[in-house]
Amino acid sequence: MTFEQIYQQSVAEWNALWGGDKPCILVGTATCGRAAGALDILEVIHEELARQRIEAIVIQVGCIGLCYAEPIIDIIKPGQPHILYGNLTTKVVPQLIEDYLIKDNPRPDLALGYIGEGELDGIPKLFELPVLKSQKRLILRNCGFIDPENIKHYIANGGYSGLVKALGMTPGGIIEEIRKAGLRGRGGAGFPTWQKWSLCRRSLGKEKYIICNADEGDPGAFMNRALLESDPHSVLEGMVIGAYTIGANNGYVYCRAEYPLALERLTVALRQMEEYGLLGDDILGSGFGFHMEIKEGAGAFVCGEETALMASIEGRRGMPRSRPPFPASSGLWGKPTNINNVETWAGVTLIMQRGGEWYSQYGNEKSKGTRTFSLAGKVRRTGLIEVPLGIKLGEIIHEIGGGITASKDFKAVQTGGPSGGCLPATMIDSPVDYESLTAAGSIMGSGGLVVMDEDTCMVDIAKYFLSFTQAESCGKCVPCRVGTRQMLNILERICNGDGAPGDIELLEKLANTVKSTSLCGLGQTAPNPVLTTIRYFRDEYEAHIKERRCPACVCKKLISFYILPDKCQGCGICLRNCPAEAISGGKKMIHVIDQSKCIKCGTCLDVCPTRFSAVVKVSGKEIEVPEKPIPVGTHFNHNLG
Repeated sequence: MTFEQIYQQSVAEWNALWGGDKPCILVGTATCGRAAGALDILEVIHEELARQRIEAIVIQVGCIGLCYAEPIIDIIKPGQPHILYGNLTTKVVPQLIEDYLIKDNPRPDLALGYIGEGELDGIPKLFELPVLKSQKRLILRNCGFIDPENIKHYIANGGYSGLVKALGMTPGGIIEEIRKAGLRGRGGAGFPTWQKWSLCRRSLGKEKYIICNADEGDPGAFMNRALLESDPHSVLEGMVIGAYTIGANNGYVYCRAEYPLALERLTVALRQMEEYGLLGDDILGSGFGFHMEIKEGAGAFVCGEETALMASIEGRRGMPRSRPPFPASSGLWGKPTNINNVETWAGVTLIMQRGGEWYSQYGNEKSKGTRTFSLAGKVRRTGLIEVPLGIKLGEIIHEIGGGITASKDFKAVQTGGPSGGCLPATMIDSPVDYESLTAAGSIMGSGGLVVMDEDTCMVDIAKYFLSFTQAESCGKCVPCRVGTRQMLNILERICNGDGAPGDIELLEKLANTVKSTSLCGLGQTAPNPVLTTIRYFRDEYEAHIKERRCPACVCKKLISFYILPDKCQGCGICLRNCPAEAISGGKKMIHVIDQSKCIKCGTCLDVCPTRFSAVVKVSGKEIEVPEKPIPVGTHFNHNLG
């Protein structure tokens, strides 16, 4: 069967799916959906359809990106638009099915939005919602709308047309198309993809390798996982195009074992590619052969570095090596190797399907195209987003993300994962592109965006991210192994109230030394959180050291909890919930916290009724309170500022 025949067959099945006389229900069952209960929702849908004797098609799809609204389902009645419903429960779903599929009530109170022509009373258009309006869904175009385990869904939506086009071009022509697109690596420093491919193609040797780096290990990052779970063929198509371009006949997808669903869907996708002649000895009758397999990583963060990744594939301990030689000339088993990350390969697919000039219309002069980010932290609408490069930070946080939770003030955002930098609220109008982030002391990295509010201690955040990179250091080179440990020791002392004059300067000196002398990218970027927090939040470091005070009241050794005598009503809620039994007092008695027993867990603050607000958390000062419980209403002066 020719590819044209495969395409026509896929389109016919796709059109029959949406144009038939049966309703379709799409259920988002990527990891985020499953964590929110999507599989239970799926089971209830099948049960309710059987009970109501409704013939419907139920399809499991990937992540549409609205993780804050999971679990999500999409219902399409014949002749009607898609209506997406979010924040569903197993109790609500049966009523929704009855109301909409039987009684024709679309339940606007449960709907997120709709996709289609015309107007629906009480339901907004999905892509006009603030969370989606500023986005440009190019890489994520299929996510949440196709069955990731059905290759025909992908082909019917233009899938593998880029490969067909590439097989009719010269390798030089493909590289030129990638150059015109301006695609830069989406996994780290943003090296131009066409240059990387050119170097590998020119390298001598008949045996070459292609690798997809899917070893996503950043705290708060899930872009690669979501794409592999939702649209694996978009990544694999790009890899075959890259292999043809550089002359590679073998490739690997290096994906961490902690991504079981992504691995499962990749395995299915590879098997389908072989069945359809899109992988193997003679792809689509072109004479070009390419074989691919999956290598499961053990979860070491350092294996995201390409030389450590290759060592892991070879069966050795994942440790980086010095360069040169670069992988393009001597990589996997000493052979020329090209490594790109998940999103880069998906970008290659898109460029070959629609053209380099089309792709370059998005972004700005030096940073072309779009970028996927995982938006996490203290933001109202967390999820997977895709925006044109050059968009301002404020638009992402306040318009797409919906602003900060609990009506708090925005304080900082961490870009680029644990090796990135913390940028302050004053940089809210900064564009998100490679050059701007680098100038600010951060990096684009793999695409994590962790938003922080006024209750975040920036010294503690620096300690948190550095503790991660320090623990993940392979230990091969002294600057990273020893330098990060010494930096972490200083940060721990500062957070414990034991900081000393000169600690800030010593931290800067150590950070710059580690940055300039470490062997690989992990050590070279690990100091970024420390350097940027000192650069933008130096006053917080000084408060910890000079005043023994944590301005955000986060660092446990520097905070205390008190019960205010003039507000305590002696209800006993805090006493009953204190895990350390540090609170004393009886009914209608002003309660007292024994500071020697208090473990600073904050439970008393959390459970105290808001109508009383009798518990306060302070840092750097003491509040005069009774030494022992006294009757409620007893006058007592305290020095609360």
